[in-house]
Amino acid sequence: MRPILKAALPLGAALFLPTFSAIVYGATPGRVGDARAGATAYDASCGGCHSLDANRVGPAHRAVVGRKAGTVPGYTYSPALKKAKIVWTAATLDAWLSDPQKMVPGTRMAFRLTDAKRRADIIAFLAAQQPATASR
Repeated sequence: MRPILKAALPLGAALFLPTFSAIVYGATPGRVGDARAGATAYDASCGGCHSLDANRVGPAHRAVVGRKAGTVPGYTYSPALKKAKIVWTAATLDAWLSDPQKMVPGTRMAFRLTDAKRRADIIAFLAAQQPATASR
């Protein structure tokens, strides 16, 4: 790390940079998601139905954090999810992954992820997945 960058960071912040972890506020209290671990967990837990960039059994997930639920172009959502007034944040994703049927009765997704650490890691990974930008 360049000294000038280190000086500009709050005390202790430089300790978190080399791990490439993402702190996900609003997810399971006290949990810090690790985006690197989340990439592996995403492939194992979500990859059977989802992709970052293509609609499959489930909708594409790139740039999901901050997006209104039920709005990915070209994906056919359940009426229940289309009507839901949810914006995907760390907190809403955590609740969704814990029990989608409880959060939105009538949704098609039935998969539940009960491990809080794994949810936090996946949410950190998803938070890091920004839209692709055109090369200049």
